[in-house]
Amino acid sequence: MRPWREVLSFPALVFSAALNAACSKGPPSTEVPSVSQSPSSPQAAATPQALSTQPSASAREASASATPQATVPYPVVIGREVYQHYCMTCHGESGAGDGFNAFNLDPRPRDFSDPAFLKKSDADVREAIRRGGAGVGLSPLMPPWGRTLNDRQIEDLILYLRSLRRPPS
Repeated sequence: MRPWREVLSFPALVFSAALNAACSKGPPSTEVPSVSQSPSSPQAAATPQALSTQPSASAREASASATPQATVPYPVVIGREVYQHYCMTCHGESGAGDGFNAFNLDPRPRDFSDPAFLKKSDADVREAIRRGGAGVGLSPLMPPWGRTLNDRQIEDLILYLRSLRRPPS
């Protein structure tokens, strides 16, 4: 008997996890809370008139004192979306070759943070994506994506793959 992880496809697994999470919370409450007319009550503070779209002073101070986050270039964001849609099931969320389908594959998918991969030129990576593993003398298990992804998506994907570098130890 095969384990259930081998039987379910990735979308079915995601759907079942979401369904389990939704069902574990129980049915939604249909009870309408009463709102007191007293301005000093906490319920009155939640009325539409009392709510403001402007952040509070303490929220503005907290966001100003927070460490600024590095901005990610837009092509890298698009590359991440392409990666998550087409590549993550085999190569894993962090690109370490440990995706959901990786245990079924021999040889294992490439680790994109590996220094050996980082030495490959963008042209080599582009051809591997476009022609597939068998097209460039690598694993025949990697499909060719040249008819699925356009040139811009492939370039953005390469930029994202280059961003998966391991921090120096």
